[in-house]
Amino acid sequence: MSGENMTFVKDFFIVGFPGLHPKYYALVSAVMFLIYVCTLIGNGFFLLLFARNKSLHKPMYFIYISLVLSDVLFSTCTLPKIIARYWFHDGTISFVACFFQMYLVHYFGTVDSYTLVLMALDRYIAVCYPFRYHTIMSNRNIIVLSLVVWVFAHGCNIMTVVRALPLPYCGANTIVHCYCDHVSIIRLACTDRSVYHFPALVYAMVILLGSLAIILVSYFCILLAVLQISSTHGWLETISTCTSQLIIIAIFFLPRCFYYFAVYIGVIFDADFQIAIIMLYSLLPPMINPLIYGLRTEEVKKILINLFKKKKEPR
Repeated sequence: MSGENMTFVKDFFIVGFPGLHPKYYALVSAVMFLIYVCTLIGNGFFLLLFARNKSLHKPMYFIYISLVLSDVLFSTCTLPKIIARYWFHDGTISFVACFFQMYLVHYFGTVDSYTLVLMALDRYIAVCYPFRYHTIMSNRNIIVLSLVVWVFAHGCNIMTVVRALPLPYCGANTIVHCYCDHVSIIRLACTDRSVYHFPALVYAMVILLGSLAIILVSYFCILLAVLQISSTHGWLETISTCTSQLIIIAIFFLPRCFYYFAVYIGVIFDADFQIAIIMLYSLLPPMINPLIYGLRTEEVKKILINLFKKKKEPR
């Protein structure tokens, strides 16, 4: 093997925000630690409610549990390292660990995309085919579909890692990002990167745009069905549920599409601004999903009200 094809890099260094002054390191690490704790508490609380209340064992909540697990695992594989980078000045990550983190980042992102599609289809069938809903979206069917999502999401992500891992990394090892992802790692390869970058970009856009298209079509059909509902209460309830879900869908998909389109057409952003966008769509949804999908639903509200009533009752 020639010297130019060999990998000399043994580890990478995660920079985070390159323009951040050291005096703000403690503040940034504290904010990210708070985000991580809130993510764990919010999603963990819903997991506990789900486990203890059989009334929540419904198709919609089984899908949400899949999203909860993906969000918690995504935050756990990304946040601790960047917190350590700013809190303990430890941004070093081994070569293998960086590629493993890259795989997990894209894998859980894919799981989230497919799960949001599953949620949209669940709402579509609930609104447009209410009498067939319990037959089509039974607990068993939803569990099977959720497992299919987790298995199917492995496919192209494994191929992305397999294609990127053997590349020669013989020079820089500085990752200008808050975690290892495909774009940041490929950028450091000592070879022509276009052959590897473009297929990964196409895959990402197919996942994002394909999922977003199915979601938008589903909600468009829901909107048409809602306009035919004569009951004001039913109309408002459906709109309220769909609006809250569309908010998180917009936060998840729109910044991602913006980022990948910008990369494709060669738009150059300030590095700190670019990373801020990525962290927005990476960290915000896992933290606020429990509020959007869990605590705003009637079943969860009733459980919480009953829980507080029991605590206030004299013993």
